[in-house]
Amino acid sequence: MPFTQADAERLRAAIAKGVSEAEVNGERVRFRSLAEMKETLIMIEDVLAGRASGAFRVSFPRTTRGL
Repeated sequence: MPFTQADAERLRAAIAKGVSEAEVNGERVRFRSLAEMKETLIMIEDVLAGRASGAFRVSFPRTTRGL
């Protein structure tokens, strides 16, 4: 999938506007949720940066003892 920087910019603009439809890779795409749009943006940025495709992010919850 040859994504371009313009694809990332269009998706960022769609997220900022709050719309659920954007043009990505020359196709009109309708997203189901904001989370799906953000995941797609991360994937496009990873491809553009040359990071491994299919890699996933790991996050660890930060907790306190409530003191």
